[in-house]
Amino acid sequence: MLILSAKKYVYYLPGENNSAKEFEASVNSLIIIGANGSGKSKLGAWMERQNGEDVHRIGAQRSLNFSEHVPLKSYEEAEGEFFYGGNNSNYWNKEKLFRWGVSGKEETTKLIDDYDAVLSALLAQQNNDRQRFFEDCREAEERRQEKPHTPQTAIDKLYAVWHAVFPHRDLIEKDARFSAVFEQGSEKQLYPGTQMSDGERSVLYLAAQVLCVPESKTLIIDEPEVHLHPSLMGRLWRALESARPDCLFVFITHDVQFAALHKDSPRIWVKSFDGANWDWGFIPNSDLPEQLLLELLGNRKNVLFVEGESNSYDVQLYSSLYPDFYVVPSGGCTQVIANTKAFASTEGLHSLKAYGLIDRDYRSEEELEALKRKGVFSISVAEVENLFLVKPLLRVVAGHFACCNVDEAVNKVIDHIINERFRGQIGRQICQATVATLKAQLSALDFGDVDNDSVSDRFKEAVASIAPEEELERQKARFEGALNRQDYDEVLQLFNAKDVSSGIGHFFGVDNKQYKEKVVGLLAGEAREKVLEALRPFVPVISA
Repeated sequence: MLILSAKKYVYYLPGENNSAKEFEASVNSLIIIGANGSGKSKLGAWMERQNGEDVHRIGAQRSLNFSEHVPLKSYEEAEGEFFYGGNNSNYWNKEKLFRWGVSGKEETTKLIDDYDAVLSALLAQQNNDRQRFFEDCREAEERRQEKPHTPQTAIDKLYAVWHAVFPHRDLIEKDARFSAVFEQGSEKQLYPGTQMSDGERSVLYLAAQVLCVPESKTLIIDEPEVHLHPSLMGRLWRALESARPDCLFVFITHDVQFAALHKDSPRIWVKSFDGANWDWGFIPNSDLPEQLLLELLGNRKNVLFVEGESNSYDVQLYSSLYPDFYVVPSGGCTQVIANTKAFASTEGLHSLKAYGLIDRDYRSEEELEALKRKGVFSISVAEVENLFLVKPLLRVVAGHFACCNVDEAVNKVIDHIINERFRGQIGRQICQATVATLKAQLSALDFGDVDNDSVSDRFKEAVASIAPEEELERQKARFEGALNRQDYDEVLQLFNAKDVSSGIGHFFGVDNKQYKEKVVGLLAGEAREKVLEALRPFVPVISA
């Protein structure tokens, strides 16, 4: 895999009949991502087989054990063991069968135990660098010329990478023995490499691998996140990519956080592998946040965007009501609508369907139908908090806690909500509903065919079609009618007040602030099906 220029890197991916198709990248990293079992590692092995002489692949199964004293070898011997898996040149071929097992069948599963070989290659390279520098100095001395400046050796580069990852911890190599230095106050404690943590040993191993690779190679790293804390992982690979701008880094990962860090890198989504062929595609730019898009592609369920935040009670309800969906909290209704549209635009990458679920709020039936045609559904109550107030659920809660007469408790809650809470806020609710409707009418005005000369007249005409006073009277009739009829279901459909459910717990003998928590808790016990049955009539049926 050749570098076309300082900013162009060539790589190959399987085309028709798995023939190698050439692509270019302007940055020195490429991301391959996909769900577990999708064939990502097999694809990495395929890329290596295309031109193994120019590719070095670091497998996901890697041992982190190494000798306290690194075996010293000639550069040729060390390179052979590091790059090909043995120092017998008969095994040196692009398939690298000896490194991955003589048959090559273990190319994605074999545990690579090459730590000593990697460190040996690093030290051999260091010795070569020193020898070359010594010879250059002697030649300059013989010619009475100025001696060359001390070059940055492989070990110097290793120290720089290590310091970038562990700024408060030093790495030293002396007499073929690697040690770490930990500063504690004014004192320094030295401990051998064999006593390093998994994270430290992983950093040393990966850094040595990358720094040992000959110039202008392609590095394929399977699961770059193994044994590394996310904070270390980002620092390590940024440092290594910077240290080796001559190399193309191909990262095979299922870590969406890591993938999202490489915003400018080509990203490849591996959908599936049937044993012979891959189904893959480039991930396009999307209005969805990078990490969220990658996360959604990695799941195998259809997607349901909902209002709310992670771990909120409403999201927990939706996850139980829609078990066949991957439920994604998206904040407000605007973001739910935007996310549903954005994910639908990526359908060429996947076979998943995406829907949205929002609160009814003050929307008209016409608005709700228009949203439904776009895959965005609404619950039948004003907002999700009102699901905790529906009459069937109140009866389940009262029966479960057995604190009182069920009918009596439920009737007290209904009377409290209608005649205390709803009646007390009805004026504000009417105004808010009127404003929301007028906003919707204004936003729906179409001025697409208006020229500059007639824009003022067209605007006046459009605004004149909106009747605020009539809308106010219409909303007043709706709200006051529901109140006069004592229609509880209609009240829950109209009443937007997020704190109402936080004031009814005492009717059931529980703390008011814990009411919603108690309801969600019922989903984990014997009452689960009763709770779900009580809620289902108030949420839309969405087919996965």
